[in-house]
Amino acid sequence: MQACRFQLHYPQPLLKHPTTTPPIPKDGGLLFRQKLLYLQSLNINPHKAVNLNPSLRSTPLSSLISLERSLSSVGLSRPSIGRILDMCPLLLTSDPLPPINFLLHEVSLPFPHLPLSLTRCPRLLVSSVPTQLRPTLLFLTSLGLVLNSHTTLLLVSNVENTLKPKINFLQSLGFDEPEVNHMVVRSPGLLTLSVENNMRPKAEFFLEEMEGDLEELKRFPQYFSFSLEKKIKPRHRALVEYGFKLPLSKMLKISDGEFTARLIEMRLQRVHKR
Repeated sequence: MQACRFQLHYPQPLLKHPTTTPPIPKDGGLLFRQKLLYLQSLNINPHKAVNLNPSLRSTPLSSLISLERSLSSVGLSRPSIGRILDMCPLLLTSDPLPPINFLLHEVSLPFPHLPLSLTRCPRLLVSSVPTQLRPTLLFLTSLGLVLNSHTTLLLVSNVENTLKPKINFLQSLGFDEPEVNHMVVRSPGLLTLSVENNMRPKAEFFLEEMEGDLEELKRFPQYFSFSLEKKIKPRHRALVEYGFKLPLSKMLKISDGEFTARLIEMRLQRVHKR
């Protein structure tokens, strides 16, 4: 994104609202139509936006223009702003600056990284700093995580109902707290996975059918991010069929073509040894 060319060496000042445009006189239907046309110019579905955010009906056009300016000031392009607002219509009547300043000053996210963080997770912009973002940041940093533009989406997760169950599940497998924290730091995506639909079935397959060692899971926690049905099972069973075994990382990180080639190479090496 264009904003990424800036090199900032000092803490960013708190962002403030740009000067708003003068209020447009109220004139019922005409002004409402102007507002709808403005939303359409941003590629926002105005009917969906009004249905999901009824407060939008009474919001002056000048406020929407001011909102666009605020989002533009952090490096978001107009198409990106439109996508964000269409995905999250509540933002149309919210103040985005408290979450933005939180990301800059408490998460210490570099200013040029803001656009990627916000486009990956627009919900950040409508999340409460004191009740959602700050408590979640404290929990994540207690695990040893240093957030970046790819992991700030974790800040919108509920600590008790979403994040802690993943930690508790990993501990239930036999990992102690420092080991779990290290796994999460190495693979933050673990905190985005469903325990029942993802982590548990994969752990059971690894421990029971693969007869795997927890030490290997500790070394390669990314195992949980691969598809059980499309990658883990077929590759493991292909190895078993020919009597081979590979470390999890070598079994899973390569493409299907590379895996097939490696399997053929291993079979040829066996033939030559005979």
